[in-house]
Amino acid sequence: MGRKVHPIAHRINVLYPWDSRWFARKGKYRQNLKKEVAIRKFLTKELKDAGLDAISIAHGAGEVTVTVRVAKPGLIIGRGGAGIEDLKKKIQKMFFDKKTAIKVQVFEVRQPSLSAAIVAQQMATEIEKRMPFRRVLKTAIERVMKAGAVGVKVTAAGRLNGVEISRRETLSDGKIPLQTFRADVDYANVEAYTIYGVIGVKVWIYKGQVFGMKDKFKKEETTR
Repeated sequence: MGRKVHPIAHRINVLYPWDSRWFARKGKYRQNLKKEVAIRKFLTKELKDAGLDAISIAHGAGEVTVTVRVAKPGLIIGRGGAGIEDLKKKIQKMFFDKKTAIKVQVFEVRQPSLSAAIVAQQMATEIEKRMPFRRVLKTAIERVMKAGAVGVKVTAAGRLNGVEISRRETLSDGKIPLQTFRADVDYANVEAYTIYGVIGVKVWIYKGQVFGMKDKFKKEETTR
């Protein structure tokens, strides 16, 4: 039996830190976790057009900092920062009371083609537009390798092209060392909703070996 482990969870505290950064006393953990899952679900839907890569949520004393990494920060920031203010108000109204201060930071992803989440979202969007899935897979691999990746693997599973029996198709290029702790492997799983049903899209991108912790939220590429 194969034992499949999430590539990012496999490297937590060895290569990657936690994206959720907060501590809850006894009795508050369940409430905070439920709220965080809801916030992430809301932001994933709200920021879909901006090319969302990752979300970090940090709780402080009376303050919550939400940091997002996106390919198109201008769509969130808006004219004069009006977009961020609207996003703050929505988060506060839906999830927190008026006493909690909400801070939103936006980081720009310089190379969207090396982000597994962004590549998977683009593939899901193309599949929803009824593009041939093999062309979608091949185009994604070419785009990622051209951006400088060491290896990439993409998978689509479901009723591909509307066939009666669901199946899984996988294409890869380069190498993907999933067991090596120092291997910087980005991973994402996205669902494409078609008239035939749901098609799952998975992307693995290997960017080379890293020595030391890699915190994508520590270096501010673009902050507003």
